[in-house]
Amino acid sequence: MSANRKLQTEIQQVLKKIEEGVEEFDEIWEKVYAAEQQSLKEKYEADLKKEIKKLQRLRDQVKTWLGSSEIKDKAPLQEARKVIETKMEQFKICEKDTKTKAYSKEGLARDSRNDPKDIEREEKRNWANECLEKLNDIIDSIEADIEKISSGKVKSKNKEQLEKLE
Repeated sequence: MSANRKLQTEIQQVLKKIEEGVEEFDEIWEKVYAAEQQSLKEKYEADLKKEIKKLQRLRDQVKTWLGSSEIKDKAPLQEARKVIETKMEQFKICEKDTKTKAYSKEGLARDSRNDPKDIEREEKRNWANECLEKLNDIIDSIEADIEKISSGKVKSKNKEQLEKLE
């Protein structure tokens, strides 16, 4: 009975370590993709690799417990294993992105994809261009009105309109 209780506390400790490791992995993941400088990216990627190695060791421990007949409730262990494996897939994608040569076919295709900052910048540029077009249309119509009024016989009414438009 004491051995079973000891095993349960050990499982709880490992599950807690997994949870903390996943949180740390996510934080480092954000840093990797937010880093502008290549040296920072490489540093964060090394940290990410350390964290995934820790998670893999914990995953191996979870796998041995899943194979054990002593443990009845295996759902939390299976869930933890799945979470670690999804993080491993994420890391594999990150590693592939950083190892891709800049001028290879994949690298050039990757560069053609826009990151969120580029998309936002493009949207703002389009909005500014639309505003400029609208303002130019308004200016053209006012200039046309001025020409129309000034080309006709000058009446007091036209003078007032001309002064108003100018």
